Amino acid sequence: MIYLLTLIVAASRFLPHPPNVACLGALGLFAGCYVAGKRAYLIPLAALLVSDIIGHVAGIPGMGFYNLVTMFAVYAGMLLTVPLGRCLASGNRWARVPAGSLAASTVFFLLSNFGVWLGPWYPSTLAGLAACFGNAIPFFGYTLVGDAFFVALMFGAYEASRVRAFRFATA
Repeated sequence: MIYLLTLIVAASRFLPHPPNVACLGALGLFAGCYVAGKRAYLIPLAALLVSDIIGHVAGIPGMGFYNLVTMFAVYAGMLLTVPLGRCLASGNRWARVPAGSLAASTVFFLLSNFGVWLGPWYPSTLAGLAACFGNAIPFFGYTLVGDAFFVALMFGAYEASRVRAFRFATA
């Protein structure tokens, strides 16, 4: 199931959507919460890499490989959603899921935009850093909304299927 979900998330990047409203952060949290071992780290990275390769070959603007430093920061931001998902695996998961979604969005925002600042688009000054993060604030709003929606969708669907399977097994 997780491999199919990974392919669906990769494919979803090609559908029309507002900027930064994507399933990738939710996939990292989900993998961190429900997939054991190091394989959990490969899941969001695979979805991002496969879609970037296809986007690059197809020449889709905003996808693919553009600046090594920025790409490293984007991939690191995605990779760090997995340990955040691990924090959701124990205790009262439903109380932690909204905080996990917020943390994943924030970590991705900070890392990816720091990478953008290090890239060739902004001066390497404090003013350039402030401009980079200031210009990225609207995208952060989209990331928050997208992560919250897709986290609720993925975690909710999975938990609903578990409840349904339990009811079926005990009937």
